[in-house]
Amino acid sequence: MFESYQRATLPEEVRRRFGGGGRIVKLASNENPLGTSPKALEATRAVNGLNLYGDDAYPDIKERLAAAHRMRGENVVVGHGSNEIVKLVAETYLQAGDEAIVAVPSFLLYRLAIGVRAATAVEVPLRDGTTDLEGMLERITPRTKLVFVCDPNNPTGTAVTREAWSAFLQRLPPDVVLVVDQAYREFSSADVVDAIADVARRSRTLVLRTMSKIYGLAALRFGYGFADAETVEMLERIRLPFNVAAPALAGAAAALEDRAFVQRSIANNEAGKRQLFPAFDAMGLHRYPTEANFYALAVPASATRAYEDLLQEGIIVRCGDALRMPGRLRITIGTEEENAILLDAVERLLPSWKT
Repeated sequence: MFESYQRATLPEEVRRRFGGGGRIVKLASNENPLGTSPKALEATRAVNGLNLYGDDAYPDIKERLAAAHRMRGENVVVGHGSNEIVKLVAETYLQAGDEAIVAVPSFLLYRLAIGVRAATAVEVPLRDGTTDLEGMLERITPRTKLVFVCDPNNPTGTAVTREAWSAFLQRLPPDVVLVVDQAYREFSSADVVDAIADVARRSRTLVLRTMSKIYGLAALRFGYGFADAETVEMLERIRLPFNVAAPALAGAAAALEDRAFVQRSIANNEAGKRQLFPAFDAMGLHRYPTEANFYALAVPASATRAYEDLLQEGIIVRCGDALRMPGRLRITIGTEEENAILLDAVERLLPSWKT
């Protein structure tokens, strides 16, 4: 029996549980606190012809995505969120008895997709909160078919170094399919690996991106990936038809053109780091260095207790116990006001957490 995905708590659940009509601050799902790209909103509202099926090959959005990353349309696969593409990869390449390597803690969906195929998830613990690429190489066997690397890693926010990444690619067997999930890459500094560049250098490499985070389109469900044409063709063989809805296609295409919204989102994220991290340092609370729009904060109590205490304050975060990250909370970087509300609550609760 494989584990099920545990979603974040919803604001309406907090209101039902604790009562009251006050503000709920949700910092649990790494959503964009600025909302959605205005251009994407306008495009989705203008969608007509919802009674008709569209072009299941999705040529227009594939060409737009390819052009944005100096690729070709034949190198693009799209999905109902990048989660669907993770599922497609597992269905394409895994059978019972095969192995796939994953970091722990990392995005839970990898292990779910592996388990559904009756394959074995070979777990490699993080090293200092970062994906242990060397440890992954050491666990490769003749049964290894896939390696999943989340970078920046969810739930820690850390990223591997370019030197470690280069050494990893040189030693990774060419017959192993490499899946690099870079859902948060747009929030990262220039020093962080952009694995899309490796698609042209190494076949059987699939790099995932999403419209859910920096573009603020989580509810529309649009993910995409880049790979060599042969790998894309393999995934297309089992992809369900019409897996991306017309509003999602319209929103994604418009969001790609909204550089102003992307820049505002990056600026808000960087400002949030400057607001939050010195304050946590002053409180003596450790966090991993993050290259994403969230951070993994250590608390001097159980993660479950800290999570529950914050819920009573009307603040939703992610409990590290549910993410195989005990003693820590995963917290989204919010707006200046949301961050201030969180800091005030943590400072007030901290003495009780220490007892």
